[in-house]
Amino acid sequence: MKNGKVYLTLQNGKQFVGKRFGADGEVVGELVFTTGMTGYIETLTDPSYYGQIVTQTFPLIGNYGVIPPDSESKKPWVSAYIVREKCDEPSNFRCEETLDKYLEDNGIVGIYGIDTRELTKIVREAGVMNAAITSAPLQNFDEVKAYKIKNAVDSVTCQDVEYYGNENGIKVVVWDFGAKDNIIRELVKRGCYCVKVPSFYTAEQILALNPQGLMLTNGPGDPVENAGIIENLKLLAGKLPIFGICLGHQLFALAMGGKTKKMKYGHRGANQPVKNLETGRVYISSQNHGYEVLSSSLNGKGKLSYVNANDNTCEGFDYPELNAFTVQFHPEACGGPHDASFLFNKFISNVKDGKYNA
Repeated sequence: MKNGKVYLTLQNGKQFVGKRFGADGEVVGELVFTTGMTGYIETLTDPSYYGQIVTQTFPLIGNYGVIPPDSESKKPWVSAYIVREKCDEPSNFRCEETLDKYLEDNGIVGIYGIDTRELTKIVREAGVMNAAITSAPLQNFDEVKAYKIKNAVDSVTCQDVEYYGNENGIKVVVWDFGAKDNIIRELVKRGCYCVKVPSFYTAEQILALNPQGLMLTNGPGDPVENAGIIENLKLLAGKLPIFGICLGHQLFALAMGGKTKKMKYGHRGANQPVKNLETGRVYISSQNHGYEVLSSSLNGKGKLSYVNANDNTCEGFDYPELNAFTVQFHPEACGGPHDASFLFNKFISNVKDGKYNA
């Protein structure tokens, strides 16, 4: 029932009572938080949030309503959405509907009226955990404790090949692990002809397209789960210029013999500082990931290029001998910041230089 009482129960037994908006229903998922002050449309439609109940730390969400052209994919992917206060009267000349109506139309359960500050503190201290949203107080915790995000990339990837941009442009294969649309927009803007292919494409199929470059996109879930993609990446490394973002960064590291691990609560938001180790310059970046690459596991494989200025985790790696580079953060972030958009220029430069092997 809209605006009716709803219960959020964490895996550790902590319970919050809020009000329902969006769609009716009960949900189990992995509870995470994101700190972005704007960009909630991009958050909702980012496939990297597949299987997750997302909490916005910014207290008022929905101020500018829903603007479909700002979406990062065809639909929202979050399992459920938690806000402190929802705005029912948005103000923006591009607004087409309210957040409430959008969630309802897309079958996404929403909760408002919860102390998101307290909720975020719990996740920050205890780490990411599972949670359930129910209409009555939760009695049985078995399903919540057993929940695990599975087959994430397979669930969000495109099923057919898609084409974008001028076919006379630089031909880049965009390997879709859960790609945000703005990755393609940034490439097309720079004169690329993008061929988006499903995650289940093989190295042989990709090379048969005769691309000039390969983009490894973002996506959801545990990177280790994608054994087939990792094996195909081993066959592609060194064959053409490669640029990896987020999950693409993690998968390439695994293909190079590196290791990843799950973080306590991850990096999700638009204010993560990353330091370029060569220049010392710090950029503010948008991020959305719960796993990190262990840079020490890649000793001798390439060069650590960026680290997170808060916790010193790996944020980027260069592989000069393979003409490949990858970053954990999002240079394409549509909602901002745009500090790192120059990385697309670097990729285009690598492609134009024709360096298939350095």
